[in-house]
Amino acid sequence: MQDRLESIVLNVLRIVSGFLFMQHGAAKLWGWFDGTTREFPELTFFAGVIEFFGGILIMLGFGTRAVAFLASGTMAFAYFMVHAPRDFWPYVNGGTSAALYCFIFLYLVVRGGGAFSVDGLLAARRKGRG
Repeated sequence: MQDRLESIVLNVLRIVSGFLFMQHGAAKLWGWFDGTTREFPELTFFAGVIEFFGGILIMLGFGTRAVAFLASGTMAFAYFMVHAPRDFWPYVNGGTSAALYCFIFLYLVVRGGGAFSVDGLLAARRKGRG
C-alpha cells in the first residue's frame, strides 16, 4: 500500500511541479500573465526556454532525470545570481520558488519520473521485451 501511495505522490509532484515551472517559462517567453517578455540573448530568455520546455517534459516524465538535472542547475544558478545577493533570507530576497524548484528537481534526478511517466512506460515496455 505504501509503495503504491509513494508512486502516486511522486507522479503528482512531478506533474504539478512541471506545470508550475512551465508557467514561469511562458511568462518569460511570451508575456503570459504579466505581459513582460525577455528578449534573445538575455539570460532570462534562456531560463524561460528551460522552464517552459523543461516543465512540459517534466510533466510528461520524458527524459526526466536529464531535464530535471538541467532545471535544478538553472534554479540554483538563478538563486545565487539573482536572489541571494539581495538578502540572506529566501522569503525576503524573492528566491523561495527558485530554491524549492532546485530541490524538487534534484529529487527527480535521483528518483526518476515514476511509473506513470513516459520514461516509466518505456522502461516497462523494454522490460516486457527482454
